[in-house]
Amino acid sequence: MSLVKKFATVGGATLGSRIFGFARETLMAAALGTGPMADVFYAAFRFPNLFRRLFAEGAFNAAFVPLFSKEIEANGVEGAKRFSEEVFGVLFSALMIITIAMELAMPWLVTWIIAPGFADDPEKTSITIRLAVVMFPYLMCMSLTAMMSGMLNSLHHFFAAAIAPVFLNVVMIAALFYALWTGADPLSTAWYLSWSVLVAGVLQLAVVYFGVRHAGIKIGFRRPRMTPNVKRLLVLAVPAAITGGVTQINQIIGQAIASGKEGAIAALQYADRIYQLPLGVVGVAVGVVLLPELARALKGGNLKEAANIQNRSIEFVLFLTLPAAAGLWVLSDAIIRVLYERGAFSAENTAVVGSILAIYGLGLPGFVLIKALQPGFYAREDTKTPMRFTMMAVVVNSGLAISLFPLIEERGIATAEAAAGWINTIFLFSTLVWRGHLKWEWAFARRTALLLVSAGIMAVALTYALRYASPWLASGSHFLQQVAALGLLIAISMLVYFSIAFLIGGADLGMIRRNLKRKPKKVATPVDPEV
Repeated sequence: MSLVKKFATVGGATLGSRIFGFARETLMAAALGTGPMADVFYAAFRFPNLFRRLFAEGAFNAAFVPLFSKEIEANGVEGAKRFSEEVFGVLFSALMIITIAMELAMPWLVTWIIAPGFADDPEKTSITIRLAVVMFPYLMCMSLTAMMSGMLNSLHHFFAAAIAPVFLNVVMIAALFYALWTGADPLSTAWYLSWSVLVAGVLQLAVVYFGVRHAGIKIGFRRPRMTPNVKRLLVLAVPAAITGGVTQINQIIGQAIASGKEGAIAALQYADRIYQLPLGVVGVAVGVVLLPELARALKGGNLKEAANIQNRSIEFVLFLTLPAAAGLWVLSDAIIRVLYERGAFSAENTAVVGSILAIYGLGLPGFVLIKALQPGFYAREDTKTPMRFTMMAVVVNSGLAISLFPLIEERGIATAEAAAGWINTIFLFSTLVWRGHLKWEWAFARRTALLLVSAGIMAVALTYALRYASPWLASGSHFLQQVAALGLLIAISMLVYFSIAFLIGGADLGMIRRNLKRKPKKVATPVDPEV
């Protein structure tokens, strides 16, 4: 299977999850708006959601996949099965202890880390603690899901691991439909959502478990033991967990600061959901597929092939995210109005969330490039260097957020996150080039400049077209009319960008096909006779 097809498989499944996520957030906006219960739920959900994104989007795989792949090559499937059982025993036991400890410490975590701004409102603090207690066991489900997803990715079974996140959104949508249908008050709606998160975690774990069984591996429980392989995994996993969570760490910092203003947490969350679409579809797909591909090439001593895979992946990221960034900047208000402005979500909310989304758009290419650059370190079993850069980015984010929030409120937090993302990207890229792990190509630099020109021309054309579409996008317009107008604008932007990019040489279909369409070595995948 070519890289493009693998990107499409993971990206397509992630796209499905993000579309359901949009539906979920639209219902959330209608049911809760940016009111107190929206703030409370999102604050309580932030902690388990941190681990969802941290583990599901590559941090655990960064440590697990290279070691699992090495076991397959050295000791076959039986050796990989033995390694996975050793990891499962230690991971399950550690997660059980962590979950119990966190549940007991939840009052302290909410008061000092998750939402310190709620301190003046004892009722909000109390509800946040209780909701977080219900949702935190989701951590166990997602961590075990991440491990099994890493096994599936190493065996080139991408779909089950990529489709599992859909279940979170489907179950939460069902809870919201039930709340709206029964006319539940905001507090009851928050409780329904909290329990739906826990149910979704169990379903996601079941999906990847049966996926692993279908791939031919049965995982049994072994007594936890610190074997050499497990110790090596922990040495790699801790820095990778910190590194992979840079965006989420920055968002927790931003949330803690934003909790001082009512509605700010919900506003940041609604904007975050929009830019997570291109970040998930492109960034997660590239990160998930690229790591095992790089690890395979490096283990085989194919350094030239590894450098080519890395460069082409970066080019693929820029080709898709530069126009997405320009589109989010120009269409931010229109997107928020069409998706959210109804029920408890007002025109004033649209203006605030739209301004946040525009800033996130500027940081989008940087956020996605991080996903494409980090595997260059992880495939070489270097997780400490990205961790150091992450910590630098966190310091920058914290300083900017604290400085800018009193001046421009939520927009200051978004600005801090975008700046931290770009700083991290620059550090990762320059280090890979300096070490010789990433080959500098002047032809690639030229194409990147031409892609920037194409995205700029697209933004100008979109700004001009938006003037004519504004009457159909106005607050009082019919929903279907708004959707049609927004869809037309997006279609125009795509037509302009891709036409200009191919016309002036920023992209070349033949080059992309030649560099990405290649056949890697197949991994022997046994078939379970019982499946």
